[in-house]
Amino acid sequence: MSLSKQLYIIIAFIFLMIFTGNFIISVKNTKEYLEIESITKAQDSATALGMGLKSLLKDKEDPEIETIIKAISNRGFYKEIRLVDAHFTIKETQLIRASADLDDSLWKISNLKTDSSFGVIEKITSDDDISKQLSALENEEIDIGESEEIQEDIYSYLPSEQYKNGGKITFNFTATNENGSKVDTKAKLTINKVIARATRDVKFDYIPSWFIDMIPINLKEQSSEISDGWKTTAIIYVSANPGDAYAKLYDQVKGAIIYAIIAFIISMIILFIFVQYILKPLKRIEKLANNIAAGKFGTISELPWTTEIKHVAIAMNDMSTKIEAIINKLNKNLENSTKKLSQDDLTKLSLKQNFETDMKNMFIHKSSGYVFVIKIFDLGTFAKAHTDNEVNNFIKEFANILRNTTIENKKTFAYRFFGSEFTLIGEKFSYEDAVHYTKLLQNNLENLTSKFDKKDIAHIGATPFNPIGTTPQMLQSANEAYEKATLIGTNEAYLRDSNDLSRDMESWRELIFDIIDNSKFNVKYIGDATLLNQSNELIMQEAFTSACDKDGIDIPIGTFVSIAEKYEKIMDFDKKVISRVINHILINKINHDISINLSLESINNTAFIAWLESKILENKNIASQLVFSVTAYAVAKDMDTFKFFADEIHQCGAKIIIKRFESKFIPLNNIKDFNLDYIRLARDYTSNISNDTSKQNFVESIQELATLLNIKVFAENVKDEEDLEIIRSYNLYAASR
Repeated sequence: MSLSKQLYIIIAFIFLMIFTGNFIISVKNTKEYLEIESITKAQDSATALGMGLKSLLKDKEDPEIETIIKAISNRGFYKEIRLVDAHFTIKETQLIRASADLDDSLWKISNLKTDSSFGVIEKITSDDDISKQLSALENEEIDIGESEEIQEDIYSYLPSEQYKNGGKITFNFTATNENGSKVDTKAKLTINKVIARATRDVKFDYIPSWFIDMIPINLKEQSSEISDGWKTTAIIYVSANPGDAYAKLYDQVKGAIIYAIIAFIISMIILFIFVQYILKPLKRIEKLANNIAAGKFGTISELPWTTEIKHVAIAMNDMSTKIEAIINKLNKNLENSTKKLSQDDLTKLSLKQNFETDMKNMFIHKSSGYVFVIKIFDLGTFAKAHTDNEVNNFIKEFANILRNTTIENKKTFAYRFFGSEFTLIGEKFSYEDAVHYTKLLQNNLENLTSKFDKKDIAHIGATPFNPIGTTPQMLQSANEAYEKATLIGTNEAYLRDSNDLSRDMESWRELIFDIIDNSKFNVKYIGDATLLNQSNELIMQEAFTSACDKDGIDIPIGTFVSIAEKYEKIMDFDKKVISRVINHILINKINHDISINLSLESINNTAFIAWLESKILENKNIASQLVFSVTAYAVAKDMDTFKFFADEIHQCGAKIIIKRFESKFIPLNNIKDFNLDYIRLARDYTSNISNDTSKQNFVESIQELATLLNIKVFAENVKDEEDLEIIRSYNLYAASR
């Protein structure tokens, strides 16, 4: 997970944690405040109503009481307002009216009682009676007129548990009228403790039910007692409507969530901008690290302002600079080692391995020209008659003539094989150019006759470059021409022309087409490369193809490939070889890697690359075992094409190896551009390495460079045990024997 995503998640989590905590606390406080506010308002309303209704409760049936209560309730803040009698009271007139046995005369009640199941009824002593009794005790005179006033009796009904909230109660009593008539009768009264009541439905117009269920608001009913003197006559109960509280709380919650969402979005946008600004230097550091891994050593010029990241950037710059210095030093060592390995110490001419390399280069570019073999005649006899210094001077003079003899607009390259044997390549020489050059060379060599008192200087043999031949074949042909020159006379030369080519090109064309179209070739698996450790584990083989002509003679693979390329059949050949190798891995359940040689013509063709990618993807489970091999001199011809091919192959999961690696073909600074998996050194670098310090230095340096670039180095065709030990000491990855 990227650092930016981690920061976003952490910040979002912290924001959510802080918001949730604050939100819960805010909702809790708001809920408590609304509950207290509603309860307080209900209590104030109950107290105010009690004060307002006190004067009206002398007649509890007064309709104005209910009118006032309903008027207050209609304001909407209250769920219920209820006026409750403090105790059940029954007036004398109520009993008389409820009795069916009494007329409209003036009646007085006595012996009032009720069944014990209904409760108990008692007469209430009025304040006037109490006053009279007190006055009598003090011997005060009582106003006779006042005593004669008829007063209505009031009774207190104490209900049983069953009738505590009222109901239909039967009362038995004796009624006496003004004439003295007595009637035992009964009355059924509906007793209701609630004097007046006003209720409103609790409505939540836009508040979802889940919100109500999640946040319960408990509003206790409030009450206020209404007194008449020293006794409580009624109690007013007020219940607040929770709808208002829920509405306020819901609006606040909704507003808080909307604010949080907006604040979160704005915060994340600011965070995104800030993180991008912070991580921009890290992206530069990442790019620099990737470049270092790919062998491109730069520095970060614009240092970040964040202290920690700035220190990392400085450290990366320092590391890049140091690694670049190490690689440059290794490259310089490799160049010096290569120069020593490829140059004759005495004459400063290139050695045989350079001749072979340049010949390969001519094959690749399908060049024309001539190959010359030039040998100093009887150098041994001359050496016996002269000092070492004189012999060395003679050879130097001879080499300088080979190096400096040229013709206009043509290039020549001279090589010393060993002792008295020299070769020379005349690039793009025609037969006439070769004749002209030979004459110039003979004339220049004659100058050595008088200087060193030697009449027979050298003989010259030459053969035209054969694009369908091999280097050994052309050397053999040039040597045959040399032998003919020795038969002609002193300091003579013999040049072969194009008519001396051993095969007709048309017959070659027919043969190659027949072999490829009909798959008349074999694939062998050679060069068993093993790890250079105690396990000697097999890690790679090379798929080697061979084919025969009509006479059953093996066709040199170089000749075969050259002709196939000339007639554009090489891609068909490479496709068939790849298919055979894949089948071989699948059928035989091969576990190690197999390298497959490809021609430059194939990797330069986009259609072939597309076919190869599809073939690899079809067999993705063995893709990592397919190692596509290209020779160093083929890579050198078109490095951009090879880099594109290598990138495409790596995307499919396969690998790349450059074989017969020589620093002359590929500049060491270019190795880092290819993203290689393996390098297989040319056998000349490891052959007899135990006795050649220059080769040892070269191999050691190339291994150090490859380690820095994460490339594995192979040694090829190592036969001698001493050579193998030297190679193992330099930690090369593997070697074939």
